[in-house]
Amino acid sequence: MSILIKNIKQLLQVHDYNVLIVKGEAMKTLPIIENAYLYIEHDTIIEYGEMKYCEGIEAETIVDATGKIVLPAWCDSHTHIVYAGNRTSEFVDRINGLSYEEIANKGGGILNSAKLLQETSEEDLYEQSIKRLEELIKMGTGAFEIKTGYGLTVDAELKMLRVIKRIKQESLAKITPTLLAAHAIPTEYKSKKDEYVKLITEQLIPQAAKLNIAHYIDVFCEDGYFDIDATEAILKAGAEYKMRPKIHVNQFNILGGVGLGVKHNALSVDHLEELNEDDINALKDTETIPVALPGCSYFLSIPYTPARQVIDAGLPLAIATDYNPGSAPSGNMNFIVSAACVKLKMTPEEAINAATINGAYAMGISNMYGSITRGKKANLIITKPLNDYSEIPYAFAHDPIDQVIINGQLKDIKNPEENFRI
Repeated sequence: MSILIKNIKQLLQVHDYNVLIVKGEAMKTLPIIENAYLYIEHDTIIEYGEMKYCEGIEAETIVDATGKIVLPAWCDSHTHIVYAGNRTSEFVDRINGLSYEEIANKGGGILNSAKLLQETSEEDLYEQSIKRLEELIKMGTGAFEIKTGYGLTVDAELKMLRVIKRIKQESLAKITPTLLAAHAIPTEYKSKKDEYVKLITEQLIPQAAKLNIAHYIDVFCEDGYFDIDATEAILKAGAEYKMRPKIHVNQFNILGGVGLGVKHNALSVDHLEELNEDDINALKDTETIPVALPGCSYFLSIPYTPARQVIDAGLPLAIATDYNPGSAPSGNMNFIVSAACVKLKMTPEEAINAATINGAYAMGISNMYGSITRGKKANLIITKPLNDYSEIPYAFAHDPIDQVIINGQLKDIKNPEENFRI
């Protein structure tokens, strides 16, 4: 299978050499070729350049992209797509004045999702989750990190891992599984948190490791959930099975989770709605990337990650959806790119970098995804006709996607019968 995309108005995120991450001032630059072509064979980007060099290239499928923009598919590095049901009743509770913490304290929140998931069959859980994923691919996302965390029992967490494995095997999208071993404290362990941490470290993590699905481990390091000592114990247990940290930190409080993540060579530290200079300094000259989740801030009406402080300090930044039923029930990366510009005060160039190459880095896949580079995987967005790429974040509620190419396959996103499975 070969595809030639011709007459591209703007080809974005073009790198002749394999860039893995973009930091600080460099995030303001988005490499572009105007009036371009792109040639794909099977699942791989083979060649690209100005249209004047396109003559003589033949392909089985030719796409005329006149007036359209082509860029790497979005890389969503923080999602909780595998869950059961929804939490619309809590949405109404928040409208009526209850906070996220108050809802959790009365037995809602993550505990509510865990109960639903435990009662849902593995097949039903798979069908709900793959449907969500395919809807998001139509919105332009080609790579997803998917976390567990709504099990809260060993059996239910392993069920989630098996569902994620099946999605990984059957979806055309790139999937990175993460064991969110410590998401909340089950009701029966509220007065004996140490026993629950022991259950995680001595039972869940070893059994999850035997499945050989997740190579990343996550903890919700937050007041009322898992403190620094518990988080470190869980990260150490994960490290024994070669699980690298990708952790929730600083959503509501600064506990020292950023520095702890760096200490344990975390690939990413995510949320960061609260941030101080110690956190910024801890991240400098490390391999750990900060990840902002503006959809969560929007939905919960909490502060936004101080992206300007992060980028202006010379650090990289990724953005992701945090797609989940309780605090961010949208996986639309087009909205996230817009929110990054409007609420995080990022430029369109910074936001697109954060949602492509840096998003891929935050999943450990930027060697093959996240940029237009020869030899990388062909996961691409073809927009509707636009005057300029800045219209993607500018028109925040519109759908800019015309076609997607996922794993080298051109897909008709307007066809309700189209699927994105191998």
